[in-house]
Amino acid sequence: MLSPVIGWLLDSDEPLMRYRALVELVGASEEEARVVETRRRIADGPIVRTLLAGRDDAAGHRRHPYVKWTGAHWRLTSLMDLGAPTDLPGAREAMEPTLFWLTSRAHVRNVPIIRGRARRCASIEGNALAVAVHFGLADDPRSKVMADGLVSWQWPDGGWNCDRREEASHSSFHETFPALRGLGACARATGDAPASEASDRAAEFILRHRVCFSERTGAPLSPKVMKLHYPPYWHYDFFAGLRVLAESGHIGDPRATEALDLLEEKRGEDGRWVIEAVHFGRPGSKDRTPEIIDWGLGQPSEPVTLAAMQVLRAAGRLS
Repeated sequence: MLSPVIGWLLDSDEPLMRYRALVELVGASEEEARVVETRRRIADGPIVRTLLAGRDDAAGHRRHPYVKWTGAHWRLTSLMDLGAPTDLPGAREAMEPTLFWLTSRAHVRNVPIIRGRARRCASIEGNALAVAVHFGLADDPRSKVMADGLVSWQWPDGGWNCDRREEASHSSFHETFPALRGLGACARATGDAPASEASDRAAEFILRHRVCFSERTGAPLSPKVMKLHYPPYWHYDFFAGLRVLAESGHIGDPRATEALDLLEEKRGEDGRWVIEAVHFGRPGSKDRTPEIIDWGLGQPSEPVTLAAMQVLRAAGRLS
């Protein structure tokens, strides 16, 4: 008998959520008629359709891919994060402006080196590399350019940082988790040894901090980091840390225990998880860069619940 939570996901208005619940939680075969039919409808789902649309403005001008949150870079990052099918129609084509931008000679060469450390916003290439791998471009030479760049910019402590202050010596969690996500995905898809080694070092950086605690004092990194946000984009919290550790195969490390306990504590009595905070305003709000999707602040979240269940399953806490 299916649990109420799985039943709730199977009743989702978003075909992508229904499809993932069928395949990942119910264990249905890709060949089953209900799975085939649900998969066929994914591109027409309200969230997926919105994320795939609107790369041009009203005048027909192509937006820069990094325009928040309407540019292709962010839309594709959300689609990847939601677990959209790797052959989603239009996804690879939508990736082209981002690949052109991030692998252009001018961009690749624009890496300030201060006191021997590359000051680069590795979250950009990290998310883009994860998206490229997810949508079947792992063997594209431009993915290799991004992966090699990330490896070369890694700081001695295993992370990344774009802080240009000379005295900066500690990596940024915000820059590190997307870089780990991209390099880990690249390593799994291609067997690239430098990417694998760099992703292991990045995972160790997160684990040394027990996912969300100061290595020096043992206190939480910040109150904000202890809240569950969605979507993460490039912002770090304990849930983003757990997800990337699960994806990269490091969730079994005992140093993730306290963060996993926190995730279980945040599960509602009905078995679902609620989005506790968001990084930007809802569509139509006065926020300077409002979202294009209303992700449902304070409401039980299908993407978060599905992702949380997958993390706990990877950690051996959910059958």
